[in-house]
Amino acid sequence: MPPAAERLDRPRLPAPRGELSAAVCDLLRGGTGSFPEVTPSDPFGHDLQLALALTSELHYRGFEGVDDDLEWAPAVVAARHAMADHYLAALRAELPGGDDLDDVVADLLVEPADGTGISYHLAGEGTAAQFAEYVAHRAHYHRKEADPQSWVVPRLQGAAKAGLVTVQHDEYGAGRAAAMHSTLFADMMTELGLDPTYGAYLDRTSRWVLAEVNLQTLCGLRRSLRGASVGLFALVELTSSPGSARLVRAARRLELGPATERFYAEHVEADAVHEQVLRRDVLRPLLALEPELAAGVVLGLQAGSYVGDRFSEELLAHWAEGRPSLTLDAA
Repeated sequence: MPPAAERLDRPRLPAPRGELSAAVCDLLRGGTGSFPEVTPSDPFGHDLQLALALTSELHYRGFEGVDDDLEWAPAVVAARHAMADHYLAALRAELPGGDDLDDVVADLLVEPADGTGISYHLAGEGTAAQFAEYVAHRAHYHRKEADPQSWVVPRLQGAAKAGLVTVQHDEYGAGRAAAMHSTLFADMMTELGLDPTYGAYLDRTSRWVLAEVNLQTLCGLRRSLRGASVGLFALVELTSSPGSARLVRAARRLELGPATERFYAEHVEADAVHEQVLRRDVLRPLLALEPELAAGVVLGLQAGSYVGDRFSEELLAHWAEGRPSLTLDAA
């Protein structure tokens, strides 16, 4: 029996969160007004991050009713660059920098002694509602899992390219659409009673999750940031296996169902292998060929860790106060 016909999953423009995101929505609807000044805006604020996400999404599936040619329209490109540069400059100012990749990787591989973080909370005492809330936030990344990293493939050569594509092959289900990690995530969302439609929670997603994917996209699309793009990719593969194991335990404890358990169990096994591939077959040959990229790789590792930590702090603070975070008035 042939598989059921696949439905085109193309999001609608979400509600804006401020002046910048409202201006981007206007541009995407064909407006011709001038774009507001970017520099007074909070570079980590919800308005700028949503606005940047809207311009970035044109590189992925686009939006229902929005002309695909706007992806490279001069006004949209100018807005995207202004916001991305403002964000990137602020992010760099928060990071220690450097080019000692071995030290940074060694630090990442050490689990925190105090056992703090979202996966620890959900494994130990979190509720089913909190688990679902976390999944809804993470949909902005996982419903396009592996796509942001694919931008860097043509910017690499030789062994590093081959190694990275080896990992990507697994992320895309090793040729089986039903096994793509983005599809497994949608299956989990359905099981948890969430809307699995691509982009369904975009206007309610944490600004820090938006910031993470925005960073992955802008680094992937800029050749000068190819080292940072690889660093962001490596961060996911180097660190996700232990957290995924805790989320498997949470899913079992809360009896959330087989699709939820499967998604995170897949990442326990796959990412443990991918960690070795990234270190041996991507980072090592990349820096042997282009040693000057070490600082960029470190930038990606540090920046991804920074925004990920801010998301964890934000979500745990909401839960500690008994407040849901998936609302339009969330910080």
